[in-house]
Amino acid sequence: MISASPCGHKDNYSHEEVVYVSQQKTMVEKLGDWVYAASWDDLSSEAKEALKGRVLDSVGCAIGALEGAPVKSIRRLTDDLGGSPYVTLIGGGKTTPDNATFYNGAAIRYLDFNDAYLAKEETGHPSDNIAPVLAAAEYANASGEQLLLALAVAYQVQCRLSDIAPVRKNGFDHTVQGAYAAAAGAAKAMGLTAGEIANAIAIAGTGYNSLRVTRTGELSNWKGLAYPNTAMGAVHAAMLAKYGITGPREVFEGNKGFMDAIAGDFTMDWSNEDLERVTKTIVKRYNAEIHSQASIEGLLELREQERIAPEAIKSIHLTTFDVAYHIIGGGEEGDKKRIRYKEEADHSLPYMLAAAYLDGQVMPEQYEATRIKRDDIQQLLQKIDVQPSDAYSDRFPQEMACDITLETNDGRKVTIEKSDYKGFHTRPASWDVLMEKYNGLTRNVNETNAAAIASTIRGLENKNVSDLTTLLEQITVREAE
Repeated sequence: MISASPCGHKDNYSHEEVVYVSQQKTMVEKLGDWVYAASWDDLSSEAKEALKGRVLDSVGCAIGALEGAPVKSIRRLTDDLGGSPYVTLIGGGKTTPDNATFYNGAAIRYLDFNDAYLAKEETGHPSDNIAPVLAAAEYANASGEQLLLALAVAYQVQCRLSDIAPVRKNGFDHTVQGAYAAAAGAAKAMGLTAGEIANAIAIAGTGYNSLRVTRTGELSNWKGLAYPNTAMGAVHAAMLAKYGITGPREVFEGNKGFMDAIAGDFTMDWSNEDLERVTKTIVKRYNAEIHSQASIEGLLELREQERIAPEAIKSIHLTTFDVAYHIIGGGEEGDKKRIRYKEEADHSLPYMLAAAYLDGQVMPEQYEATRIKRDDIQQLLQKIDVQPSDAYSDRFPQEMACDITLETNDGRKVTIEKSDYKGFHTRPASWDVLMEKYNGLTRNVNETNAAAIASTIRGLENKNVSDLTTLLEQITVREAE
């Protein structure tokens, strides 16, 4: 079987693939068939709009992060590495597809402000797939429609594996499912054959199994770089597959494979999957870890209603669902009251709630070093207690249930209950709401360029990927006023 790809090469089944034809297909080969067969017509209008919304949201996050210290360090590394100028870097310049994936992915992820998907035992950020899919699509000279379709594939793979094969409880990071998703999306964007797609997924799935220590205990820059690193490897895996390199065809079900070594047994009939999971993802209203969103909105509402001075507060007690407690509330993933820098602050419910009450918002400026170190916030966060509730845990992930009780020094108590927030799937963010967030994140770049980027994304299915990347290359950040 020979076919031409958008990259201009001839796709031939390798010797190994010819041998496989006579054997029963494995799960990754069936996944490759599904990815290859996915078409634009399979997407609902709601999914298409959601995909464009996620691209807008993530590009805004990337632009807002360009002056972040780790992002600037990775930019210097990328420039030092050089490489053939195939793919655009957000903010100017070009490099290889894998290097561009790492840098652009780091920018999208750094603020921890991009979307999320809540499975019962796993939470991930499917928009982390935008960097690898965009790099692969630009490399392949793809259309905007092809980019969005490949992105839908990546969203579906990551979300569904998170549903049926959670790994956090076994000590692995959610980027594990991301390896399969990013490779599937990148391979689809490159126009690879079904066999090549399967090989790309198998290579990435075998090679990128990150430890959960990434997000436990004393946090580091790696918290925001683990997925960009996995995505970079996934793009490299797709390139290897494009050039005929094969991967373990029993990566899922084989001896010492994903099921045997990490996730346990599960079943999945990819042929029955749709492309709608993107509509179940949620957007952050506040620049804070996703499980904090309802509690932050609730505390801000309580702040507005009661107008209690911070110095009059004796304690703030949050009762929430178990996932929030264990990841950001001081449960199994470590103490959350010793806060010294951004990576610790944006994964600490006590810090984020204290910032919300003191400043009336939780945005990138709440994570500046000078804000983190101030006495007012350090003192208030020590007064915040977080505990889990079985009843609220049973309602997750359909709801983000919690209640907050604020007690004053004179013994007065006020309480508020929440089940969701604006941006949750029960109250999804409209394009106008996303634009408000985007405009805030892009306030330090040229307004005309930022508006042109948003307009291009709004009609991306009728554009070429190069129309977007040309604008992304033109971004320049001016000094904040």
